[in-house]
Amino acid sequence: MDNSFSVSGQYVDIVGKQTYPATIQVENGTIVSISPCENAPLQYLLPGFIDSHVHIESSMLIPSSFARLAVLHGTIGTISDPHEIANVCGVDGVHYMIDNGKKVPFHFFFGAPSCVPATSFETAGAIIDSDQITELLASDDIYYLSEMMNFPGVLYQDDEVMKKISAAHQAGKPVDGHAPGLRGEEAKKYIAAGISTDHECFTIDEALDKLGFGMKILIREGSAAKNFEALYPLLDSHTNNIMLCSDDKHPDSLLEGHINQLCARAIANGIDKFKVLQAACINPVEHYKLPTGKMQVGDPANFIMVNDLISFEVVSTFINGLMVAEKGKSYIAAIPETSINQFDAPFISAAQLKIETKDYPNQNGLIPVIEAIDGQLITNYIWMPSTEKENCLISNTTNDVLKMVVYNRYKIAAPSIAFIKNFGFTHGAIASTVAHDSHNIIAVGVDDESIMTAINSVIQEKGGVSCVNKTDSKILALPVAGLMSTADPYEVAEQYTIIDAMSKGLGSKLASPFMTLSFMALLVIPHLKLSDKGLFDGDQFKLF
Repeated sequence: MDNSFSVSGQYVDIVGKQTYPATIQVENGTIVSISPCENAPLQYLLPGFIDSHVHIESSMLIPSSFARLAVLHGTIGTISDPHEIANVCGVDGVHYMIDNGKKVPFHFFFGAPSCVPATSFETAGAIIDSDQITELLASDDIYYLSEMMNFPGVLYQDDEVMKKISAAHQAGKPVDGHAPGLRGEEAKKYIAAGISTDHECFTIDEALDKLGFGMKILIREGSAAKNFEALYPLLDSHTNNIMLCSDDKHPDSLLEGHINQLCARAIANGIDKFKVLQAACINPVEHYKLPTGKMQVGDPANFIMVNDLISFEVVSTFINGLMVAEKGKSYIAAIPETSINQFDAPFISAAQLKIETKDYPNQNGLIPVIEAIDGQLITNYIWMPSTEKENCLISNTTNDVLKMVVYNRYKIAAPSIAFIKNFGFTHGAIASTVAHDSHNIIAVGVDDESIMTAINSVIQEKGGVSCVNKTDSKILALPVAGLMSTADPYEVAEQYTIIDAMSKGLGSKLASPFMTLSFMALLVIPHLKLSDKGLFDGDQFKLF
């Protein structure tokens, strides 16, 4: 494919904050001239979008497949944190992502996963220590230290945590943050350690607090966490310090759109187009020192053509001068890939899922219950009446308190059991090996038989997402670390759409039951979560 050509349109010069008809000349993948002209098509040429924080693994697609869908929406690069696969496969998992990403024309900018495991209160498949982090940061393939989720470790200056941050500073690479709900002096101390971004703000007051201490804020809108509506005014008031990200994006929603959707929503809310595009296209390049350019003379030809600056419907996407997508068709080829995994969980029985009343925390007949919140990673910590049968605690569909299980995938161990509200199931169960951050098997359901069937389905495939109803069971196999598929991305999206609909057919009103479930074992997000070692109080940062 030829990467020397010219194209005419309405040039959107974000740096110069002007739009004018122009012809862009590209030679050998580099922009050599941008020349004003009198007549040009009423289509707009602008730098490609960059997702400033995403876990590729959450798309259930390997990087090369992710790229095939992302370019349809004008995304030319991602700031990619590979800590999901790293928690399963360690440094080998990081290299797997880098190597696969290099096989396609797309800009994957990977970080060194800072928290593998995220805490000592769960079982992960690997440990990445400060020495390994230092080695990773020395590589030209690693652009930053990825989200420092262990904020207590920063506040109390844990030796390993501080060594990792120091290694990033010495390498001249930024450090991403992760500090949900951190305010005031604690936020100031966390930021003062040299942590420059945060994508976990869910209120504008929290974001303003952190901005005031010098931090940059990433506005997140993914398949589970949706913070755009709360935070988009920052695009207007703090333009230079805001970026846009998805964090986690399931394959069905990636097929529909990406950062382009957030740009359209911002415009619809009255934000100036240059401010929106500054956050979507320019700020990540400047902050992470990316080699993608800003669509100026001398920059690599990484740009897109859109029909307008309202909907941002993408006509074509160019990466290094190659047209990689046009009118809804991706030109990125499928890449055959082998799998990498770590999985050693035996099949489970229904009897193992029973929990005696005496073995679960209880206060005057009330038990601690995780309250899931649609569109948020944070959970509430509530006490509700227990429901018993034969001296065992069971689900209660009347008050929507269901049994939840986390089952160690790395070694033989008893399941960890708790109760959760707001999944809304009236029957059946779902299970998944996508369970941030350690990716043990996680399940929620109405009865032990259904939960057992759902769990054993993912064990049979050594990873995947499964659903069981009254008459049927389905599974989407994820053989790469129990997180991703090597299959065609359109096929994966279709399969996920089917199983997602099936999960909602159990009675759930959640926008994304599987994505919500995947965060119920994420201990670094308050308030109450479940690890393979038991119930975890995120406020006290300790197991029950």
